[in-house]
Amino acid sequence: MPDTALPSSDWQQAAGGWDQAILAEAWSYAASIQSSAVMVIEGGRVAASWGDIERRFMCHSMRKSFLSALYGIHIEAGRISRGLTLAELGIDDKEGLSGREKAATLVDLLSARSGIYHPSVYESPWMRSIKEQRHSHAPGTFWCYNNWDFNVLGSIYEKLIGRSLFEDFRDLIAGPIGMQDFRYDGERKDGEYVGNTETDHPAYPFRMSSRDLARFGLLFLREGRWGDRQIITRRWVKESTAPISEAGNAGAYGYMWWVARAGIHIPGVILPEGSYSARGAGGHKMLVLPKHDIVLVHRVDTDIKGREVKTHQFAPLLDLVLAARLGRGW
Repeated sequence: MPDTALPSSDWQQAAGGWDQAILAEAWSYAASIQSSAVMVIEGGRVAASWGDIERRFMCHSMRKSFLSALYGIHIEAGRISRGLTLAELGIDDKEGLSGREKAATLVDLLSARSGIYHPSVYESPWMRSIKEQRHSHAPGTFWCYNNWDFNVLGSIYEKLIGRSLFEDFRDLIAGPIGMQDFRYDGERKDGEYVGNTETDHPAYPFRMSSRDLARFGLLFLREGRWGDRQIITRRWVKESTAPISEAGNAGAYGYMWWVARAGIHIPGVILPEGSYSARGAGGHKMLVLPKHDIVLVHRVDTDIKGREVKTHQFAPLLDLVLAARLGRGW
């Protein structure tokens, strides 16, 4: 049976079972690729941590998994219907949406299958390179990692719930699981809105420390339960991290989560089925491996222009971390 330990005001250290020589090798490798912070959690305890785990780094696209969790809370409580269409919600944008585009539903947006390729904001060069031509696909028929879908979900959330998504994240998730560093108040805001003149729907980037991100991953590893409180339903955790859409060498995609499929998730490492991750530009990753009761957080100081750890650089680090627990050649 997996350990069900949870951190309280701080994290406990794992008792043992990890090869310290291989962990040292992993740390040396992480330093060589300019990783800024790494945390490895097993059984709800810290097996290894390197770097500044208290610093609130930019999360980039990991923000999407945070919003997915918030949607899950309200959908499961019956406050939001996943079948609502953009037409029913009164959603439009600068260039105008067609009738076919407005037939896209919330679940199409959550799974990045809206078929709406309107200009967006906060897109990486890779995202711009894969964006489909406008009107090329009907809603629900084609997966494309598309920031228009993710950003409009932020607008819809606030329209339906009537609160800032950052305030809701603070009150519904960060507070209940005891995040140590996340703040959203009058003096310090670890979330902001980023817009441009091409769209009505801003992005909503977060800043978060590695140890707080590890708590979020542990919440999902524990199937939405934190102690005696079910914060997110087990059903939503399972549904949102299911392999809904084929995603090439990343495996699959769920509701704003990257999901392993047939072991494919991080090129160069075969992961057990049921694994999934939140990912952000520049090398930010938070992996959940339920089979091994492990959460792994990897951060990069992307506030430094040009700083990046590519996925093919991250893969050997992940392999070393798992080898420290499971043995070389695991």
